[in-house]
Amino acid sequence: MHSHRDESPEQIRVAALYRFTRFDDCAQLREPLDRICTRHRVRGTLLLAPEGINGTIAGTAAGIDAVLDHIRTLPDCAMLDVKFSATPKMPFHRLKVRLKREIVTMGEPDIDPRASVGTYVDPGDWNALISQSDTIVIDTRNDYEVAVGTFAGAIDPKTATFRDFPAWFRRERDAILGTGKTPKVAMFCTGGIRCEKSTAFLKQEGVEDVFHLKGGILRYLETVPEDESLWQGECFVFDQRVTIGHGLAQGHYALCHACRRPVSEEDRASPLFEVGVACPACHGERTDEQRASYRERQRQEALAAERGRAHIGAIRSAETDD
Repeated sequence: MHSHRDESPEQIRVAALYRFTRFDDCAQLREPLDRICTRHRVRGTLLLAPEGINGTIAGTAAGIDAVLDHIRTLPDCAMLDVKFSATPKMPFHRLKVRLKREIVTMGEPDIDPRASVGTYVDPGDWNALISQSDTIVIDTRNDYEVAVGTFAGAIDPKTATFRDFPAWFRRERDAILGTGKTPKVAMFCTGGIRCEKSTAFLKQEGVEDVFHLKGGILRYLETVPEDESLWQGECFVFDQRVTIGHGLAQGHYALCHACRRPVSEEDRASPLFEVGVACPACHGERTDEQRASYRERQRQEALAAERGRAHIGAIRSAETDD
Protein backbone atom coordinates (compact mmCIF):
# COMPACT_ATOMS: atom_id res chain seq x y z
CA MET A 1 0.00 0.00 0.00
CA HIS A 2 1.28 3.41 -0.91
CA SER A 3 2.02 5.48 2.19
CA HIS A 4 0.35 8.80 2.82
CA ARG A 5 2.54 11.82 2.23
CA ASP A 6 2.98 14.51 4.86
CA GLU A 7 0.48 17.29 4.35
CA SER A 8 0.05 20.73 5.82
CA PRO A 9 -3.41 21.40 7.30
CA GLU A 10 -4.61 23.42 4.32
CA GLN A 11 -3.80 20.74 1.75
CA ILE A 12 -6.45 18.59 0.12
CA ARG A 13 -5.72 14.92 -0.45
CA VAL A 14 -6.49 13.53 -3.90
CA ALA A 15 -6.97 9.78 -4.33
CA ALA A 16 -7.02 8.14 -7.77
CA LEU A 17 -8.36 4.60 -7.37
CA TYR A 18 -9.62 1.56 -9.21
CA ARG A 19 -10.26 -2.14 -8.79
CA PHE A 20 -11.39 -4.72 -11.31
CA THR A 21 -13.77 -7.05 -9.49
CA ARG A 22 -17.29 -8.44 -9.90
CA PHE A 23 -20.22 -6.40 -8.60
CA ASP A 24 -23.55 -8.20 -8.99
CA ASP A 25 -25.68 -5.24 -7.90
CA CYS A 26 -24.06 -1.85 -8.51
CA ALA A 27 -27.24 0.04 -7.73
CA GLN A 28 -27.26 -1.36 -4.21
CA LEU A 29 -23.67 -0.18 -3.68
CA ARG A 30 -24.22 3.34 -4.97
CA GLU A 31 -26.31 4.91 -2.20
CA PRO A 32 -24.08 3.96 0.78
CA LEU A 33 -21.00 5.11 -1.17
CA ASP A 34 -22.64 8.42 -2.07
CA ARG A 35 -23.73 8.86 1.54
CA ILE A 36 -20.31 8.35 3.12
CA CYS A 37 -18.66 10.68 0.58
CA THR A 38 -21.26 13.36 1.28
CA ARG A 39 -20.93 12.94 5.05
CA HIS A 40 -17.17 13.53 4.83
CA ARG A 41 -17.41 16.32 2.21
CA VAL A 42 -15.47 14.28 -0.34
CA ARG A 43 -15.92 15.37 -3.96
CA GLY A 44 -14.96 13.94 -7.34
CA THR A 45 -16.23 11.14 -9.55
CA LEU A 46 -16.68 7.45 -8.71
CA LEU A 47 -17.85 4.96 -11.34
CA LEU A 48 -19.45 1.64 -10.44
CA ALA A 49 -19.89 -1.11 -13.06
CA PRO A 50 -20.25 -4.89 -13.07
CA GLU A 51 -16.48 -5.05 -13.66
CA GLY A 52 -15.51 -2.93 -10.61
CA ILE A 53 -14.89 0.62 -9.40
CA ASN A 54 -12.87 3.56 -10.75
CA GLY A 55 -12.56 7.22 -9.85
CA THR A 56 -10.72 10.20 -8.46
CA ILE A 57 -11.87 11.85 -5.25
CA ALA A 58 -10.58 14.67 -3.05
CA GLY A 59 -11.10 15.82 0.52
CA THR A 60 -9.46 15.99 3.91
CA ALA A 61 -7.10 13.18 4.88
CA ALA A 62 -9.66 11.87 7.37
CA GLY A 63 -12.48 12.09 4.83
CA ILE A 64 -10.53 10.25 2.13
CA ASP A 65 -9.51 7.55 4.63
CA ALA A 66 -13.14 7.05 5.63
CA VAL A 67 -14.27 6.62 2.02
CA LEU A 68 -11.41 4.26 1.17
CA ASP A 69 -12.13 2.18 4.28
CA HIS A 70 -15.71 1.81 3.03
CA ILE A 71 -14.66 0.88 -0.52
CA ARG A 72 -12.27 -1.77 0.81
CA THR A 73 -15.25 -3.55 2.41
CA LEU A 74 -16.85 -4.04 -1.03
CA PRO A 75 -16.47 -7.46 -2.72
CA ASP A 76 -12.79 -8.20 -3.47
CA CYS A 77 -11.77 -4.57 -2.92
CA ALA A 78 -9.40 -5.08 0.02
CA MET A 79 -6.46 -4.70 -2.41
CA LEU A 80 -7.85 -1.52 -3.98
CA ASP A 81 -5.23 0.31 -6.07
CA VAL A 82 -4.87 3.90 -4.80
CA LYS A 83 -2.48 6.71 -5.73
CA PHE A 84 -2.36 9.78 -3.51
CA SER A 85 -1.34 13.33 -4.22
CA ALA A 86 -1.97 16.70 -2.58
CA THR A 87 -3.22 20.07 -3.76
CA PRO A 88 -3.80 23.37 -1.93
CA LYS A 89 -7.44 23.69 -3.00
CA MET A 90 -10.36 21.40 -3.79
CA PRO A 91 -9.98 20.30 -7.46
CA PHE A 92 -13.63 19.22 -7.90
CA HIS A 93 -16.86 21.20 -7.76
CA ARG A 94 -19.12 18.36 -6.68
CA LEU A 95 -19.51 14.63 -6.08
CA LYS A 96 -20.77 12.20 -8.72
CA VAL A 97 -21.27 8.47 -8.03
CA ARG A 98 -22.37 6.96 -11.32
CA LEU A 99 -23.46 3.55 -12.58
CA LYS A 100 -21.80 2.56 -15.86
CA ARG A 101 -21.46 -0.48 -18.13
CA GLU A 102 -17.65 -0.30 -17.82
CA ILE A 103 -15.39 1.52 -15.37
CA VAL A 104 -13.22 2.51 -18.32
CA THR A 105 -14.94 2.27 -21.69
CA MET A 106 -13.26 0.05 -24.26
CA GLY A 107 -16.35 -1.49 -25.84
CA GLU A 108 -14.92 -5.03 -25.88
CA PRO A 109 -17.37 -7.08 -23.78
CA ASP A 110 -15.19 -10.22 -23.70
CA ILE A 111 -12.16 -8.51 -22.13
CA ASP A 112 -11.67 -9.49 -18.48
CA PRO A 113 -8.52 -8.10 -16.81
CA ARG A 114 -9.11 -10.43 -13.87
CA ALA A 115 -8.60 -13.46 -16.12
CA SER A 116 -5.67 -12.36 -18.28
CA VAL A 117 -3.45 -9.31 -17.98
CA GLY A 118 0.06 -8.21 -18.90
CA THR A 119 3.11 -8.29 -16.64
CA TYR A 120 3.37 -5.45 -14.15
CA VAL A 121 6.61 -3.45 -14.25
CA ASP A 122 7.58 -1.34 -11.24
CA PRO A 123 8.46 2.30 -12.02
CA GLY A 124 12.07 1.66 -11.00
CA ASP A 125 12.38 -1.03 -13.71
CA TRP A 126 10.44 0.79 -16.42
CA ASN A 127 13.36 2.73 -17.94
CA ALA A 128 15.36 -0.45 -18.52
CA LEU A 129 12.41 -2.15 -20.25
CA ILE A 130 11.47 0.67 -22.62
CA SER A 131 15.14 1.31 -23.49
CA GLN A 132 15.57 -2.20 -24.92
CA SER A 133 15.75 -2.33 -28.71
CA ASP A 134 13.19 -5.15 -28.94
CA THR A 135 10.53 -3.30 -26.90
CA ILE A 136 7.64 -1.47 -28.56
CA VAL A 137 6.24 1.25 -26.28
CA ILE A 138 2.59 2.31 -26.71
CA ASP A 139 0.82 5.22 -25.02
CA THR A 140 -2.79 4.08 -24.48
CA ARG A 141 -4.16 7.52 -23.59
CA ASN A 142 -6.19 9.97 -25.67
CA ASP A 143 -4.61 12.32 -28.19
CA TYR A 144 -5.04 15.47 -26.08
CA GLU A 145 -3.30 13.74 -23.14
CA VAL A 146 -0.34 12.60 -25.24
CA ALA A 147 0.03 16.12 -26.63
CA VAL A 148 1.15 17.52 -23.26
CA GLY A 149 3.60 14.75 -22.35
CA THR A 150 4.68 11.14 -22.93
CA PHE A 151 7.65 8.78 -22.68
CA ALA A 152 10.48 9.25 -25.16
CA GLY A 153 9.97 7.01 -28.18
CA ALA A 154 6.40 5.95 -27.35
CA ILE A 155 3.90 5.32 -30.14
CA ASP A 156 0.93 7.72 -30.10
CA PRO A 157 -2.22 5.98 -31.45
CA LYS A 158 -3.85 9.42 -31.88
CA THR A 159 -7.12 8.08 -30.50
CA ALA A 160 -9.87 10.47 -29.42
CA THR A 161 -11.19 8.01 -26.82
CA PHE A 162 -10.08 4.71 -25.29
CA ARG A 163 -12.92 3.03 -27.19
CA ASP A 164 -10.91 3.68 -30.39
CA PHE A 165 -7.88 1.71 -29.17
CA PRO A 166 -8.93 -1.84 -30.26
CA ALA A 167 -9.71 -0.75 -33.84
CA TRP A 168 -6.42 1.19 -34.00
CA PHE A 169 -4.41 -1.82 -32.86
CA ARG A 170 -6.13 -4.26 -35.23
CA ARG A 171 -5.60 -1.86 -38.13
CA GLU A 172 -1.94 -1.09 -37.32
CA ARG A 173 -0.89 -4.40 -35.82
CA ASP A 174 1.42 -5.54 -38.63
CA ALA A 175 3.06 -2.14 -38.91
CA ILE A 176 3.62 -2.02 -35.15
CA LEU A 177 4.74 -5.58 -34.47
CA GLY A 178 6.33 -6.47 -37.80
CA THR A 179 6.23 -9.90 -39.40
CA GLY A 180 9.20 -11.57 -37.70
CA LYS A 181 9.66 -12.45 -34.05
CA THR A 182 7.01 -10.61 -32.00
CA PRO A 183 8.65 -7.87 -29.93
CA LYS A 184 7.87 -7.07 -26.31
CA VAL A 185 5.05 -4.55 -25.97
CA ALA A 186 5.14 -2.09 -23.06
CA MET A 187 2.07 0.07 -22.48
CA PHE A 188 1.26 2.84 -20.05
CA CYS A 189 -1.52 5.21 -19.02
CA THR A 190 -2.18 7.77 -16.30
CA GLY A 191 -2.99 5.54 -13.35
CA GLY A 192 -2.89 1.98 -14.66
CA ILE A 193 -6.52 1.16 -15.34
CA ARG A 194 -6.50 1.56 -19.13
CA CYS A 195 -3.41 -0.62 -19.29
CA GLU A 196 -5.17 -3.37 -17.34
CA LYS A 197 -7.69 -3.51 -20.17
CA SER A 198 -5.33 -2.86 -23.08
CA THR A 199 -2.87 -5.58 -22.00
CA ALA A 200 -5.78 -8.00 -21.52
CA PHE A 201 -6.96 -7.04 -25.01
CA LEU A 202 -3.54 -7.65 -26.59
CA LYS A 203 -3.30 -11.02 -24.82
CA GLN A 204 -6.67 -11.94 -26.31
CA GLU A 205 -5.35 -10.85 -29.70
CA GLY A 206 -2.51 -13.36 -29.34
CA VAL A 207 0.31 -11.07 -28.21
CA GLU A 208 2.12 -12.83 -25.36
CA ASP A 209 4.99 -10.56 -24.27
CA VAL A 210 2.91 -7.68 -22.90
CA PHE A 211 3.98 -5.38 -20.05
CA HIS A 212 2.48 -2.35 -18.34
CA LEU A 213 3.67 0.32 -15.94
CA LYS A 214 2.47 -0.48 -12.43
CA GLY A 215 0.72 2.51 -10.91
CA GLY A 216 0.87 4.34 -14.23
CA ILE A 217 2.52 7.65 -15.01
CA LEU A 218 1.41 9.03 -11.64
CA ARG A 219 3.46 6.49 -9.69
CA TYR A 220 6.42 6.93 -12.06
CA LEU A 221 6.48 10.73 -11.70
CA GLU A 222 6.21 10.38 -7.93
CA THR A 223 8.95 7.80 -7.43
CA VAL A 224 11.52 8.16 -10.24
CA PRO A 225 13.99 11.05 -9.76
CA GLU A 226 13.66 13.72 -12.44
CA ASP A 227 17.31 13.42 -13.45
CA GLU A 228 16.74 9.70 -14.21
CA SER A 229 13.35 10.13 -15.84
CA LEU A 230 12.51 9.30 -19.46
CA TRP A 231 9.23 11.20 -19.20
CA GLN A 232 8.95 14.29 -21.39
CA GLY A 233 6.47 17.08 -20.65
CA GLU A 234 3.61 16.97 -18.17
CA CYS A 235 0.81 14.51 -17.36
CA PHE A 236 -2.85 15.38 -17.91
CA VAL A 237 -5.10 14.56 -14.96
CA PHE A 238 -8.89 14.51 -14.85
CA ASP A 239 -9.42 17.28 -12.31
CA GLN A 240 -8.96 21.02 -12.00
CA ARG A 241 -5.17 20.72 -11.61
CA VAL A 242 -5.18 19.89 -15.38
CA THR A 243 -1.55 18.68 -15.51
CA ILE A 244 1.18 17.60 -13.09
CA GLY A 245 4.92 17.09 -13.41
CA HIS A 246 7.71 15.28 -11.60
CA GLY A 247 7.09 14.88 -7.91
CA LEU A 248 3.38 15.40 -8.75
CA ALA A 249 3.95 19.17 -8.78
CA GLN A 250 1.29 21.40 -10.33
CA GLY A 251 1.78 21.75 -14.09
CA HIS A 252 1.60 24.74 -16.42
CA TYR A 253 -1.54 23.97 -18.44
CA ALA A 254 -5.03 25.40 -18.02
CA LEU A 255 -8.29 23.80 -19.19
CA CYS A 256 -10.59 24.94 -21.98
CA HIS A 257 -14.03 24.76 -20.39
CA ALA A 258 -15.66 24.51 -23.81
CA CYS A 259 -13.95 21.29 -24.96
CA ARG A 260 -12.14 20.03 -21.80
CA ARG A 261 -8.76 19.97 -23.58
CA PRO A 262 -5.58 21.25 -21.94
CA VAL A 263 -4.35 24.64 -23.17
CA SER A 264 -0.72 25.77 -23.02
CA GLU A 265 0.61 29.28 -22.41
CA GLU A 266 1.05 29.56 -26.19
CA ASP A 267 -2.59 28.51 -26.72
CA ARG A 268 -3.74 31.15 -24.24
CA ALA A 269 -1.86 33.83 -26.20
CA SER A 270 -3.75 32.92 -29.40
CA PRO A 271 -6.49 35.27 -30.68
CA LEU A 272 -8.69 32.13 -30.89
CA PHE A 273 -8.52 31.65 -27.10
CA GLU A 274 -11.23 33.13 -24.91
CA VAL A 275 -11.54 32.07 -21.27
CA GLY A 276 -14.48 29.71 -20.81
CA VAL A 277 -15.49 30.08 -24.46
CA ALA A 278 -12.95 28.63 -26.94
CA CYS A 279 -9.37 27.57 -27.55
CA PRO A 280 -7.38 27.08 -30.79
CA ALA A 281 -8.28 23.36 -30.82
CA CYS A 282 -12.05 23.77 -30.55
CA HIS A 283 -12.73 27.22 -32.01
CA GLY A 284 -13.65 25.74 -35.39
CA GLU A 285 -15.76 22.96 -33.81
CA ARG A 286 -18.33 25.28 -32.22
CA THR A 287 -20.99 27.58 -33.68
CA ASP A 288 -21.34 31.28 -32.91
CA GLU A 289 -24.49 30.40 -30.95
CA GLN A 290 -22.59 27.90 -28.80
CA ARG A 291 -19.82 30.38 -28.13
CA ALA A 292 -22.40 33.00 -27.16
CA SER A 293 -23.88 30.53 -24.68
CA TYR A 294 -20.44 29.73 -23.25
CA ARG A 295 -19.70 33.45 -23.00
CA GLU A 296 -22.85 34.04 -20.97
CA ARG A 297 -22.02 31.07 -18.73
CA GLN A 298 -18.53 32.49 -18.18
CA ARG A 299 -20.02 35.90 -17.30
CA GLN A 300 -22.35 34.30 -14.75
CA GLU A 301 -19.48 32.32 -13.24
CA ALA A 302 -17.37 35.45 -12.93
CA LEU A 303 -20.22 37.23 -11.15
CA ALA A 304 -20.70 34.26 -8.83
CA ALA A 305 -16.97 34.18 -8.05
CA GLU A 306 -17.12 37.84 -7.07
CA ARG A 307 -19.90 36.97 -4.64
CA GLY A 308 -17.70 34.24 -3.20
CA ARG A 309 -19.77 31.23 -4.20
CA ALA A 310 -19.65 28.69 -7.03
CA HIS A 311 -22.16 29.20 -9.81
CA ILE A 312 -24.03 26.05 -10.81
CA GLY A 313 -22.70 26.40 -14.35
CA ALA A 314 -19.16 25.96 -13.05
CA ILE A 315 -19.92 22.49 -11.78
CA ARG A 316 -18.27 20.45 -14.53
CA SER A 317 -16.44 17.54 -12.94
CA ALA A 318 -14.06 15.84 -15.37
CA GLU A 319 -15.18 12.48 -16.67
CA THR A 320 -12.85 9.88 -15.20
CA ASP A 321 -11.20 8.14 -18.12
CA ASP A 322 -8.42 6.42 -16.09
